[in-house]
Amino acid sequence: MSKQQLRIAVVVGSTREGRFAPVVTRWIKGHLDQRDDMDVDVVDLGETPLPTVFPAFGQPPAPGTAEALAVVSPRLAAADAFVFVTPEYNHSFPAPLKNAIDWHNEQWHAKPVGFVSYGGISGGLRAVEQLRLVMAELHATTIRNTVSLQHAWGLFDEEHTMKDAECDAAAKAMLDQLAWWAQALRDARTVRPYAA
Repeated sequence: MSKQQLRIAVVVGSTREGRFAPVVTRWIKGHLDQRDDMDVDVVDLGETPLPTVFPAFGQPPAPGTAEALAVVSPRLAAADAFVFVTPEYNHSFPAPLKNAIDWHNEQWHAKPVGFVSYGGISGGLRAVEQLRLVMAELHATTIRNTVSLQHAWGLFDEEHTMKDAECDAAAKAMLDQLAWWAQALRDARTVRPYAA
C-alpha cells in the first residue's frame, strides 16, 4: 500500500460577511495538520469566488470564468478526499457551496467526503443530509460519521480554541474514517480508473 500522504481539500462553504467559518476551519485544519497521513489544502470559497451564471449546454463559458475556475478546479481534482465545512442556512447549505459543487463533476468521482457542520441546536445536520444526496449524484462517497457543532459559537474560547473534548474526539473519528476511504478509493482508482 502506498505511503504517500492523502491530499485533503477542505472546502469552506460559507461566504457570509462576518462568518464563523474561519474559526471552525482553523480548528479542523489543526486536526488535519497533526496527522502524518494527510496533507491539507483549504479551498475557501469566500476567497476564491466562482461565477454564478452557467453557460448554455455546449456553449463556452463567459469571459473570466476559466480564470476563476483555474484557482479552484485543479485543487479539487488533485484531492484524494474532501472535508466540507458548512453552516446551515434555512435547513440547507449555502448557495456558494452548491455553486462550487455544480461547476465540477469528475473532480468528485469515487472520492470520499467528510463533513464538519455548525449551527444552532441542529448543529448543521440538515445541511449535511442534503449534501449527502447531492454528492451521491456526483459519484462521491460520504463518510457516515460527521462532526456537528451545536451552538458552535459557545464551543470556542476567546482565542478560538475548542473547549469541548467530545468535539475533538468526533473530529478524530471522522478523519480516521475519511483516511480509510481515501486510501481505499485512491488504490482502487489507481488499479482501475472510475467510469461514471
